Amino acid sequence: MPHDRANTLEPAQGGELASSSWHTGPVILDELRTVLAAHPGGLRRWSVMRAIRKERERTGQHMPQNLEVEVERTFRRFCADADKKHGVRASSDALFFRPSEKAGEVWAILPERASMWRNEEPAELI
Repeated sequence: MPHDRANTLEPAQGGELASSSWHTGPVILDELRTVLAAHPGGLRRWSVMRAIRKERERTGQHMPQNLEVEVERTFRRFCADADKKHGVRASSDALFFRPSEKAGEVWAILPERASMWRNEEPAELI
């Protein structure tokens, strides 16, 4: 039986959901780069989230309820050793990695890639 309503899985054009979901990727990627570049040895996931929240509070930026989900999704999308159990493939534009010598959920930035991307946006987000 056909429905008169629009597809509920697609964001509404011009709605708040549409604007926030399409524009958070580059912002979060930049936040991840900034936080992790200051800690070349890497940071625990919890510390990364805390640093991003603290900076957003300091600057008065919007703090969406799903911020941690978006940060994690962005990290996995650009992670060299993507999590195989979640079915995420390693990105050819990898910027981040999980240091194998560290226990726990530690995130780090690939220093050679970070300097290349300093003033560029990855092609996948443009």
